Amino acid sequence: MLLQLLGQDPALFFLILVILSLSLVLHELGHAVAALWMGDRTAQEQGRITLNPFKHLDPIGTIMLLVAGLGWARPVPIHPPNFRSYRLGLFLVSIAGIVVNMLLALGFALLVRFLLDLDPAGVRAAFAGGQRDFFGLLALAAYFSFAINLALAVFNLLPVPPLDGSKIVQSFLPSALQRYFWQLEANPTYAVVVLVLFLTVLRGPIGRFIGSAQEIFLNLILNLGR
Repeated sequence: MLLQLLGQDPALFFLILVILSLSLVLHELGHAVAALWMGDRTAQEQGRITLNPFKHLDPIGTIMLLVAGLGWARPVPIHPPNFRSYRLGLFLVSIAGIVVNMLLALGFALLVRFLLDLDPAGVRAAFAGGQRDFFGLLALAAYFSFAINLALAVFNLLPVPPLDGSKIVQSFLPSALQRYFWQLEANPTYAVVVLVLFLTVLRGPIGRFIGSAQEIFLNLILNLGR
């Protein structure tokens, strides 16, 4: 759990906390900006087009993140009928946060590679838990930024309401099935069941899937052109 890291390595704990918070904020900001671009001003009117973390982070979701390793931010409010094109708008707004996290993951992975080429000994020492010089610490921060953003992107792609992946699927479904998804999301019992499943039965498989995606993606970047 992230909270356990506080006693083991406080500096690393706060570094990861800042990276994670910023990544969640940028994810939600991506949704808000995409919604405004598609004609829905709901998020803008509720002050969600901002980098202010207090506008995006959910208190309970943040606590769950620290304690259980699985949390959430406040969903960006949208009103799909306001979109200039309903299906296109639902698709673009739903995928916007994922795209933001993917671009951040790519950028930080490239930074890890650059720093590894620049200072291979220092970076390897930092990753091995040894002495951290400036470039080693920077590479470590870049790696965690990469890992967190890719994890957010992959997790949100799961086609399970209320995750973004379910709304991406909805954008291709008939209207009757879309209504079913919206009703499911609004059901508090369903939300509790999904949270319990994510924290128990599905936690291991999802964690392994995300870990594999991180390893494949980072190896691809590190070995690109070599």
